[in-house]
Amino acid sequence: MPVHHFSPHLHQSTAPFSHFVQHGATGYTAGIIGQRTDDGSLVSGDVAEQCEAMMNNLKTLLEELRLSLSDLLRTTIYLTDYEDFEAINAVYASYLREPFPVRTTVQVAALPLGAKVQIDTVIAL
Repeated sequence: MPVHHFSPHLHQSTAPFSHFVQHGATGYTAGIIGQRTDDGSLVSGDVAEQCEAMMNNLKTLLEELRLSLSDLLRTTIYLTDYEDFEAINAVYASYLREPFPVRTTVQVAALPLGAKVQIDTVIAL
């Protein structure tokens, strides 16, 4: 039976989704962007600052579930401009240590709130 979790420490969206779902020994996060936790707006228009906030939001969610970034099995990074790949990669790499989780990076036409980067993950429990 899946266990659903909506974090009280992230922006309280009214959209119909859970921040995290556990099924067996695996967890899944919803797409996380670089938004402020208080009002839900993007932290800035800068892709590196959005990526920093995105990773902090992910870390916050995992820590409240007594997990960490080292528990990540897979990440998917969505970006709106592949020219931002190096900036995103630098921030991402500053949060994770080897061995890194499997990762796919995909350029998309648009993201929520006009974000430039988004992440979703699969986590070992």
